[in-house]
Amino acid sequence: MTTRKAVAILATLALDPTSTTLLYHQLYKSLQQAILTGRLPSGTRLPSTRLLAAELGVSRNTVMNAFDQLWSEGYLEARHGSGTFVARALPDDLLTLTPGAAQGPAPVGKRADVSQYGARLLSAVGRMPGPLVPQVRGKPRPFRQGVPALDAFPHALWGRLLARCWRRSSDELLNYADDSQQALREAIAAYLGPGRGVRCTAEQVIVVAGSQQGLDLVARVLLDPGDPIWIEDPCYPGAYGALLGAGASVVPLSVDGEGLDVAAGVTRCPQARLAFVTPSHQFPLGVTMSLRRRLELLAWAGRTGSWIVEDDYDSEYRYTGRPLAALQGLDREGRVIYLGTFSKVMFPALRLAYLVVPPDLVGPFYAARLFAAQHPPLLEQAALAEFIAGGHFARHVRRMRALYAGRQAALVAAARRQLAGLLDVPPAEAGMHLLGWLPEGADDHVASQRAAAHGVDAFPLSTYCLETTRRGALLLGYAAVNEQEIEEGVSRLARALERR
Repeated sequence: MTTRKAVAILATLALDPTSTTLLYHQLYKSLQQAILTGRLPSGTRLPSTRLLAAELGVSRNTVMNAFDQLWSEGYLEARHGSGTFVARALPDDLLTLTPGAAQGPAPVGKRADVSQYGARLLSAVGRMPGPLVPQVRGKPRPFRQGVPALDAFPHALWGRLLARCWRRSSDELLNYADDSQQALREAIAAYLGPGRGVRCTAEQVIVVAGSQQGLDLVARVLLDPGDPIWIEDPCYPGAYGALLGAGASVVPLSVDGEGLDVAAGVTRCPQARLAFVTPSHQFPLGVTMSLRRRLELLAWAGRTGSWIVEDDYDSEYRYTGRPLAALQGLDREGRVIYLGTFSKVMFPALRLAYLVVPPDLVGPFYAARLFAAQHPPLLEQAALAEFIAGGHFARHVRRMRALYAGRQAALVAAARRQLAGLLDVPPAEAGMHLLGWLPEGADDHVASQRAAAHGVDAFPLSTYCLETTRRGALLLGYAAVNEQEIEEGVSRLARALERR
């Protein structure tokens, strides 16, 4: 294309001097679009900045700034003594496949020859009793469980902490690290003592990229294929998938008003290698394991040399009395691995959790994490350490505890008014969700599907059950929705359940 034709095309570019977007950036975007659409093909010689400025009625600096931006991004190239040209190889071409390279479906061949571990993981996903990761796009719908009140998180404070940590030690935070930040491990250990009754040093704290990685490390370090393990029934699907995928032989044990039935476990499989429990707030039933059952479980582990994994996923949110001390604090023989997460207290995308392991397991767990992911992102670790050490974490937990107590009360009250005879929603002493019990004989899968059709997310309890059969119920998360949204959600749920 000749320069004269290029001038004619460029003269048609529309620039708006009244726009809040700077003129040079408007020109840059217009030129970029003309290049990408082929109106200015590769190799086209562009007019001089002086000529183009005159044609467009703008200053030469405006054109020069736009050209500089395009040149720095690879859209333009300068040829000595000849002028400025549209680049022969555009940067966008280097980031996408050539036309026709991926036409049609991938070729169909024989089934992938994966390892036994890969096959078990695939099987675990297919057999997993319930959703592992809440699929949320935008603001969660009522009553999506597992999502905290993101609207109440101190975003500005968190942003300042991230910026301060970055300014102070950006070079260090960009490099590899031999270990998790010591400051965060010390902050977690200091919090767990008075806050959860956990007895540990900073050296026993292993920071991981989310609780799911923590469970994966537990399975890799402590289990061999075929090892029997106890798991609660109903259960947390993430633990079920991680342990089953590792090749464990899962022994489901029912949960009653006191928690995991330890006596049934001793009868069915006394030599189990590991027991996975959520004693502070059982998921999904919400019961708290009694002291008697806790002591029975610890005695069994000490007698058989078995391990106990204590998942303490949302113990901060207790609305009656003080939070109960962790099972780990009662352990005198070093048989408990404690798992905590910041996803429910802070926000899910943070992807930071931690294990507290007995001293003799510190080395094996660090080695396992080294080969799995080395270390989680350092900037977020540094900011979280300051968030905890500065007292912000404790204040945030107190605010959320009060907020969630109010939202739970709003859900219970709205359910009493609008769901009588359709769904019984009793209050709970802790947590971020309630169970709504359907009438005897009602199918909770059908109820969940009807709720979804009315814009309400309510997972059926039966999908979390392995062997036990329970009365149909729906899980109703209330943490992520305000009181008005709770009221509207209950109204929609009532319309869904009234259908016959």
